[in-house]
Amino acid sequence: MFNIGDKVFYPMHGAGVIQTIEMKEIQGHTKEYCVISIPITQLNIMLPRANLAKVGIRAVVDLQTARGIVENFHHEQPKGDLPWKERYKQNMELLKSGEMQNSAQVVQELLYRQREKPLNSTEKQLLSDAHKALISEISIIEDITEEQADDLLKVAQ
Repeated sequence: MFNIGDKVFYPMHGAGVIQTIEMKEIQGHTKEYCVISIPITQLNIMLPRANLAKVGIRAVVDLQTARGIVENFHHEQPKGDLPWKERYKQNMELLKSGEMQNSAQVVQELLYRQREKPLNSTEKQLLSDAHKALISEISIIEDITEEQADDLLKVAQ
């Protein structure tokens, strides 16, 4: 169970911090809600505490794991050459998983493809979403700005 001050990751939204846990009555039912502040999107999201796992909320990865993912980001080459529709479906599934390693894999693969030829608008949006997710988690874990987190990844480009 998560507590106030915990750093968490919400798939498709980014990393944030649980600001408060409060009781709310909505439609006659009283439930405990967590308010999560997500800096990269400037959102405050209120979710029932009992549903956090169901929607994919997880603790951010530890510092050592994050640094390992960033290090691998710089050295691994994308694998496979799927048609774009299959690649999009696979990348979308990876991004929806909410795992930091998967977000890094999507960013890495799309940046690699972008160097070869321009991405279509759908893949550009997917790259942007995956990049934001990755940057938001790195910045929360390392306690740095989003710009500094982005600089950690730019070394690979």
